Amino acid sequence: MIRATYHKYILNFKQASGTSRGILRTKETWFIVLEKDGKQGYGECGLFRGLSADDRPDYEEKLKWVCENINLGLEKLLSEAIRFPSIQFGLEQAFLSLESENPFELFPSDFTKSKESIFINGLIWMGDKDFMKSQIREKLSTGFTCIKMKIGAIDFDTEINLLKSIRKEFSPKEIELRVDANGAFTPNKALEKLERLSELEMHSIEQPIKQGQWQEMASLCEKTPLPIALDEELIGVFSSEDKEKCINTIKPQYIILKPSLVGGFKGSQEWIEIAKKHRADNWITSALESNIGLNAIAQWTYTLGNPLPQGLGTGSLFTNNFESPLEVLNGSLGYNNNKKWDFKL
Repeated sequence: MIRATYHKYILNFKQASGTSRGILRTKETWFIVLEKDGKQGYGECGLFRGLSADDRPDYEEKLKWVCENINLGLEKLLSEAIRFPSIQFGLEQAFLSLESENPFELFPSDFTKSKESIFINGLIWMGDKDFMKSQIREKLSTGFTCIKMKIGAIDFDTEINLLKSIRKEFSPKEIELRVDANGAFTPNKALEKLERLSELEMHSIEQPIKQGQWQEMASLCEKTPLPIALDEELIGVFSSEDKEKCINTIKPQYIILKPSLVGGFKGSQEWIEIAKKHRADNWITSALESNIGLNAIAQWTYTLGNPLPQGLGTGSLFTNNFESPLEVLNGSLGYNNNKKWDFKL
């Protein structure tokens, strides 16, 4: 018999981080701990308030129910938690962790053996021009060749000028630029803004308009001079039929998968397969989890063999994250087995 408990944990940002949804200073997360025959397994339920489909008043109640009924088994629990994608992901991790020889090595590979690393983008948070410029300089000096900049919170012309200043110094061959609008553009102004951004030879833009406007997004994806990646658009789409309908209607160039927000490994895999059918590529992104969730996402991402830069560089954002072998070096996420885990709740 498995015994399950759940625990709340508040992550504190080292510095307030700006998004188009406001300033983040803390990030709530939850852990499921499984125990059986003297072994433990850990999973992180990375609830993202204000963004997750499972940001609901009955969230903790569902976690409690899942832990009380843990011996129903993973498949049954996943179907019972269909509208709670972060709980689904926490369960997948916890069961894998419990079954593994090492509770932190969920997908043994050359990544976990410290032989290979994962190419990632450097994330630039929103803020005033000087703050964003200083972040860009720091990322470039530490070896990043792909930079993702969040836009949409300050004046668009200021953002364009910032991007132009990067392009003056670094060609597209030297630095790949991605932008994430987090739905900040209005449908009637979006195409004009995409045309201006495309002049700077960008890789892609994430979620130019707010999710849920499928026809408007489909029209943008058809006309865009700049590849569009769906991100928030995938949140809250639960059934296979609705996922198929979403991709078939919009026909994006890319989809971005945050396992905590789209139903873990299983939910992400389903999106990947549907997108491939419609010739849309993908990459994986963390959603401000602690190193427990980030570790699970990174190990799984490595097994996909996707050569695109992934969005997994968020482990160093918090003052009270857990010590782990994960480390970012020269624009890549690696697993340094000389460093040990320190996970205490």
